[in-house]
Amino acid sequence: MRVFDIEEKMICECSKALLLALRQKDEHTQMHSQRVVDISEELGLSIGFDKTQIKILRISAAFHDIGKIGIPDKILLKTTPFDDEEWKTMQSHTLKSEEIIKSMHLEDNGIVANAVRHHHEYYDGKGYPDKLKGEEISIYSRILSLADSYDAMASPRPYHDKRSHDEIMSILESENGIKHDPKLFKKFKVLIEKSKFKVD
Repeated sequence: MRVFDIEEKMICECSKALLLALRQKDEHTQMHSQRVVDISEELGLSIGFDKTQIKILRISAAFHDIGKIGIPDKILLKTTPFDDEEWKTMQSHTLKSEEIIKSMHLEDNGIVANAVRHHHEYYDGKGYPDKLKGEEISIYSRILSLADSYDAMASPRPYHDKRSHDEIMSILESENGIKHDPKLFKKFKVLIEKSKFKVD
């Protein structure tokens, strides 16, 4: 086996270990990340992503919340609203995710790190951590944002009940052009109706 192949295998195994560690800490987040992978891939394919772009997107989606490993349990698993300091700590998961990705020396490392850092940016520039807007936000991050939002609302959380598909789409519609890319949302509206990941 070539040295390169050994290194790639080690990186893959380390990646699996990180995801398992996240699952042990918060199973909901790990399961959510897998669904975000699947929804993101569907959206990427719908806009013509090639195999390389899909690979980057899937890796970005799998690790978009990996930084939550570094969030204290008392905040990550809290069942009541965050205060200002707790919210600031929770927001830092995007930076922690970026830091973890950069340390892994993955192929396309920079693109993936950028995607996870910015998956909570808003299309209107009012997101975090860098208040990017419009197409300043990478296409990967814009896809992750939509997939992440849909699945987060489709899943029960300590602080909100599972929402129906119609409820989710109504909320996403209200956020169109504010939180999410209007062109991507137009594609998403069509594909999610036929997707196996559509909730009831």
